[in-house]
Amino acid sequence: MEDRQGAETVADAEAGQPGEATSQVGEIGRQAGRGLRWSVLGNLVMKVGSFAMSLVLARLLVPEDFGVYAIALSASQFVIYINDAGIIAATVQWRGKLEDMAPTATVVAIASSTALYGLFWIIAPFFAQMSGSENATWVIRVLTATNLVYGLTAVRSAALLRRFEQDKLTKANLVGFLVNAPVSIVLAANGAGAFSFAWGQLCGAAVTGVLVVAFARVRIGFGLDRATARKLLVFGLPLCVSLGIEGVLLNADSVIVGDALGLTLLGFYLLAFNISSWVPGLVGTAVRYVALPSFSRLAEESRESISAGVQRAVPLLFSIVVPFGVVLGTLAPAVVVFLYGERWAPSAEVLRFLAILMVVRMLTALAVDILAALGATKSTVWLNLGWAVTLVPALMVGARVDGIRGAAIGHAVVAVVVALPLAALALHRAGVVLAPIASALVRPLLGGALAGVVMTLLAHVVDGAPLVQLVVAGGTGLLVFVLVVVPQAVLKQLGGRVTELIPARSR
Repeated sequence: MEDRQGAETVADAEAGQPGEATSQVGEIGRQAGRGLRWSVLGNLVMKVGSFAMSLVLARLLVPEDFGVYAIALSASQFVIYINDAGIIAATVQWRGKLEDMAPTATVVAIASSTALYGLFWIIAPFFAQMSGSENATWVIRVLTATNLVYGLTAVRSAALLRRFEQDKLTKANLVGFLVNAPVSIVLAANGAGAFSFAWGQLCGAAVTGVLVVAFARVRIGFGLDRATARKLLVFGLPLCVSLGIEGVLLNADSVIVGDALGLTLLGFYLLAFNISSWVPGLVGTAVRYVALPSFSRLAEESRESISAGVQRAVPLLFSIVVPFGVVLGTLAPAVVVFLYGERWAPSAEVLRFLAILMVVRMLTALAVDILAALGATKSTVWLNLGWAVTLVPALMVGARVDGIRGAAIGHAVVAVVVALPLAALALHRAGVVLAPIASALVRPLLGGALAGVVMTLLAHVVDGAPLVQLVVAGGTGLLVFVLVVVPQAVLKQLGGRVTELIPARSR
């Protein structure tokens, strides 16, 4: 399938014209923009709610509970990456009628998720013991059950993404969270420990799944057409392997840190990792909801169209993510202490370096979606495999040399030195023109550097109350970033609109 799609894309590119490519990018961009707005709005509400819930749970639970949950979460997150055998992505980019492949895709997704859940039920005790806590066994078994729901609803979720109906998917996720939060908090208040996370997420996932099936309007049917299944798996399995390796990348640190340093330090590490995941969870998840369908549609048009789309998307994403990374990297102690209290202060040194990882994760995730849209799923395997092979030893050495901070440093160094170059190489080999992107990244890099210097200096000047540091140092640094990165014409235009909104009497 990869070769056939590549040949079709090249043929389209030869027939296309620059003006046509720009028009195609604009039309798909408008559809994606609507989906992105809904995704960002939904993720924003979800993240605010999750943040509020984490504040409550951090006061009801102890670091050891977070450590046990971290072990179960690492198992669940690994499973979710490979849960559907790549069926969601294969459905989104399917070149044909959804109704023709839905019955077969449904059977494959359910069979895959059920088999994986059975496997992890069996190996849960060994995984927990390897991670440093046998108490995590049943938490793993409960939490990984959420993946059964995802398998049942995989094709319906993909249908919503394919049609850019992210609003419906967002509403389903929000209702699921409204179930998850109270269940988790009530259980935690009654001494359920790490199980409070697991049962809350399982209940929320079940409610979300029911709504996704209702919203998708895809007739529930089961069938197995061998030709369709083969096409789905030829595309999906390499991507599934790649995402499985990505799951290792994101969760190997929990296993390694838990085994080497114990549950308490793992709890501190998990808190920092969760904070560093706020932006990928908010912006990154929203982008991934629209990136694969958007770039899949562009890939159907021409290679020139997808290159134009990438040249727009990467600088924009980078400019959005960098200021968040700078704030978390320079003001980590203030962020952690202000939000969670002095008890969690050891997490700050970890967060400084995981902020770097956050930026890289956003860029590589976009690269994976672009490659999947092009049908180059094998390239995603090599990208994530090269990253994982270097990451695991770096984490092991870092944890033993410098504790949880050393593990975070290992994560950051490998991300910058290995992951980014591999992502750029994979996109280049897939035929995406990357050269124009370099000049577009200069201003965000300069703005981030200057903002970091300003924040560091002001943090020392107003040393004391974390809130004051965040407001004075963080606010001034972000202002510096905006002044450097946003073109003056845009700033003047925004200033003019603000002036128009101010009543004449108040001026």
